[in-house]
Amino acid sequence: MNLKQFGLFVLILVSFASYGQDKEKTLIQFSGVVVSGDDLEPISFTSIMIQNTHRGTISDYYGYFSFVAEVNDTILFSSIGYKDAQFIIPDTLPSFRYSIIQLLQPDTIVLPEATVYPWPTKEQFKQAFLNAYVPDDDLARAQKNLDPRTMEALMASMPMGPSGNFKYQMQEYQTRIYYSGQAPPLNILNPLAWAKFIQAWKDGDFKQEK
Repeated sequence: MNLKQFGLFVLILVSFASYGQDKEKTLIQFSGVVVSGDDLEPISFTSIMIQNTHRGTISDYYGYFSFVAEVNDTILFSSIGYKDAQFIIPDTLPSFRYSIIQLLQPDTIVLPEATVYPWPTKEQFKQAFLNAYVPDDDLARAQKNLDPRTMEALMASMPMGPSGNFKYQMQEYQTRIYYSGQAPPLNILNPLAWAKFIQAWKDGDFKQEK
């Protein structure tokens, strides 16, 4: 056997050994739950991938996942708002099932508060603030509705209700009974009314205000 044949023989042995190792790869059912390391709440829809492959899965709404992997695989966990994490499946497993609880640490970036105003300068804001219309609250509206002048105007324009109509009708009925059989008095012939009229005239109650 020359050197060239020996090299070819060694290459064939290495290929068979590599093939035998690939056939001996152990498959397991890898499952678990992804939770937040801050409050231990489940993280929904976390991306779970096997490193250097296109195989993986996504956790459900409750953070649960389950898929087939191999021992010594490096599992990558990633989710928006959290730091990436990885886990290597050990090769000394007592069974073909393996479950974990994977913690992801929050990676939230807090930006400084930005307040946007519709006024370009502080002076314009001050002017707009001073001229702003502030609607009345419940107390202010109640005070306006109970204003004596407002109540007087409302009462003057309000017609009589059933009780007022009944009272007026009874007074008219009593007046007709009182003056039954005689003519009712006329104030134009009442001396007391004339005295009041003359006194009011002297006091200037009938003068028109200019």
